[in-house]
Amino acid sequence: MLYGVTIFLSAFLLFQVQPLIAKTILAWFGGSAAVWTTCILFFQVMLLGGYFYSHAVVRRLSPRQQAVVHSVALALAVALLPVIPNAGWKPAGTENPTLRILALLAATVGLPYLLCSTTGPLVQAWYARERAGTPYRLFALSNLGSMLALLTYPVVVEPYLSGRTQAWVWSAAFVTFAILCALLAWRASGMKPIEETRDAPDAGPAPTLGRKLLWIALAACPSLLMLAVTNHLTQDVAAIPFLWVLPLSIYLLSFILTFDARIWYIRNLFLVLLAPALGALAYLQWSEGQDPGMRWTIGLMAAGLFVACMVCHGELALRKPAPGHLTSFYLMLSVGGALGGLFVGVVAPYLFNSYFELPVGIAFCGLLAWLVAIEEDGLPFREAALSVSSICLLLGVLGLCVFLGRTMRDAVAGYLLAERNFYGMLRVREQDAGEWEGYRSLLHGSINHGEQWTHQQRRRELLTYYCDGSGIGRAMRSLDSGPRKIGVLGLGAGTMAAFGRPGDEVRFYEINPLVPVIANTQFSFFPDCPSRKEIAMGDGRLSLEREPSNQYDLLMMDAFSGDSIPVHLVTREAFTQYYRHLKLDGLIVMHISNKYLDLEPVLAGVANDLGKPARVYESDDDESGDCFGTTYVLFANSAERFNRPALAGGRPLQPKAGVAAWTDDYSNLFRILK
Repeated sequence: MLYGVTIFLSAFLLFQVQPLIAKTILAWFGGSAAVWTTCILFFQVMLLGGYFYSHAVVRRLSPRQQAVVHSVALALAVALLPVIPNAGWKPAGTENPTLRILALLAATVGLPYLLCSTTGPLVQAWYARERAGTPYRLFALSNLGSMLALLTYPVVVEPYLSGRTQAWVWSAAFVTFAILCALLAWRASGMKPIEETRDAPDAGPAPTLGRKLLWIALAACPSLLMLAVTNHLTQDVAAIPFLWVLPLSIYLLSFILTFDARIWYIRNLFLVLLAPALGALAYLQWSEGQDPGMRWTIGLMAAGLFVACMVCHGELALRKPAPGHLTSFYLMLSVGGALGGLFVGVVAPYLFNSYFELPVGIAFCGLLAWLVAIEEDGLPFREAALSVSSICLLLGVLGLCVFLGRTMRDAVAGYLLAERNFYGMLRVREQDAGEWEGYRSLLHGSINHGEQWTHQQRRRELLTYYCDGSGIGRAMRSLDSGPRKIGVLGLGAGTMAAFGRPGDEVRFYEINPLVPVIANTQFSFFPDCPSRKEIAMGDGRLSLEREPSNQYDLLMMDAFSGDSIPVHLVTREAFTQYYRHLKLDGLIVMHISNKYLDLEPVLAGVANDLGKPARVYESDDDESGDCFGTTYVLFANSAERFNRPALAGGRPLQPKAGVAAWTDDYSNLFRILK
C-alpha cells in the first residue's frame, strides 16, 4: 500500500503541475501554443534527469546511502516551495523565449519535479529488492496517476481554484509525498542491494547496445507524435489546457494499458490497425486546406495517435528486461522521450518553415513498425528483411513516406513567404484574380490575419475584419477630427495603419519578430502610412505595464494566437492597464471574432466589475467576400460616448451564468466553448 500510494501521488503531482505552471507563464510569453511544447520539453528533460539519478543511486550507493541522499534532496525541494514563478522572470521582449522559459521552470519547479520523476524507477527498485518480484505494474499505476492528474485539471481544478491556490495546494501535497518517500527510503535502507538478493530475477543477460537503441527509438516516436499532434490541434484554436491534455492523456493511457498486463496489447491487431491510423494522420496533413471540421480532426487525430502509441509502447513492454536492469530500461525510455521533445520543441521551429514534425513522426512510426515486425520473425535480420512479407511492408511504408513528402512540399508551395518560429507559422500568399481583383493574404497557421489589394490604386482600401461597417470601422469614424493617438496590440499585415492620417500617431505592439519584417516587405499598409508610426517589440500588455500613460484616443486589441485572443489580454487587471492609457473620451476596442470561444460573457463580467459601459458590434460577411463577419466589443468611460452617430446600433454585453470576470489568477476556457 505504501509503495502504491507514494508512486501514485508522485505521478499525480508530476502531471498536475504541468498545466498549472504552463498556464501561469502562458501570459508572459504571448499566449503561444509553443509555451506548452517548451514546458513539455523541460519536463521530459527533468524526467531524464530523474531516471539518470535513480539509475546512478541504485547502482552506485548502498541502501543506507540511498536513504540519506534522497532524504536530503527531498528536504531541499521542500525548502524551495511554493512553486509560484517570480515576476522577475517576465520577458522584456528581446530574449529567446525558449531559453527564458526553460530557465524560469528550472528555478521555479526544477528540483521538486526532478525528485517526483525519480520515484517511479527508484521506488520500483526498492520494491523489487524487498519483494523479489516484478514491479512493472507499479509503472502502470504511476501512469494512471499521471492521466488522472491531467484529466481532472480542466474540469475539477482550473474552474474552481485560482492559480495561486493551485500552487499552494500542490506544494502541500508535495510535502506529503516527500514524507512518504523518505519513509520508504529508510524502510529499504536495511535491505541488501538488488544484485546481491539471492531470489532477485537478475539472471537475464545485459541488454545489448542495439536493444537499448531500439528502446530509445520506441520511446522517442510516441513522444514526437504526441507533441506534434498537440501543435496541430492548438495552432489554429487556442493554447488552452484541455487541448494540451488530450494528446498527453492518450500517450499516458497507452503506457497504462501496455505495462499493466499483456492482454491489452494484441500485437497482430494493433499492427494491422496502424496502417489506417497512420493513413488518417497523413490524410489530415494533406487535407489541411479543405477543413474537414474540428470534430473530425480531433477524433481522427486522437484515434491515430492512440494506435501509434499503443504499438510503440506495446513493443516496449514486450521487450522490458528483468528487474535487475529496470533502471537502465527506464533511463533509455526517458532518453527517447526527451529526444522526441527536443526535436519538436527546439529543432523543428528553427529547422522547418512549416509544421513538418508530424509528417516526420508518421514516417518514423511506419519505419519502426517495419523494424519490429521483422525482428519478431525469429530469423537473422538480413534474412528477415529480404522476405516477401518484409519487402511488401517496406514498400508500403516507403509509399507513405513519398505521400508525406509531397504533402510537405505542397504545404509551402505557391506561397511568397513561409516562415516559422517560436510563435507559430506565418505564410504570405497572393491570389492572381486579375489586375483589379488580385490580393495578398497573411496566414498564421490557417487563420487569415489580414489582406491587401495588390493594385496600386486599391492598396489603402480596408478588407477582412477592418471594413467600414465593422466595430473598428465605426470606432475610428467616431473619433474627433483632429490629430489622433492610436495604440494597437498586434501588427499582423499592418491593416490598422490604413486608418492613419497625417498628424496622427500610431503605435503598434508586436511580440513576434517575424511580423514587422513581413508587414514592411510583403504589405504596404505600414510603410505607406502618413502618420507618425512606430512598433514596440514585446508582449503588448507587458509593454503597456512598463510605459507611462500614453493617453490614447483609441486602444485596439487585435492580438491573436491562431484564432484566439491570449487569455492575459482579457482579464480585469489587463483592462485596468488599458484604461490607464486611455483618454477620458477614448475607446478600448476588443476584436473577439472566434470560431470556438465565446468571450462576450467574460467581457461582460469585466465591464460589470470595473463599472464601465461597453457595447457589442457585429457585422456579417458581405456579398463580395471582401469583408468578413466580425464581432467587436467597445469599452468607454461613460455611456454618453456611445451616443455618437457612428456608434449607433450597438447592443449591451450578455452575461452568462457561471462565467465571471477573469483575473490574472483565474480563467476558465472550458465554460466558454461555443
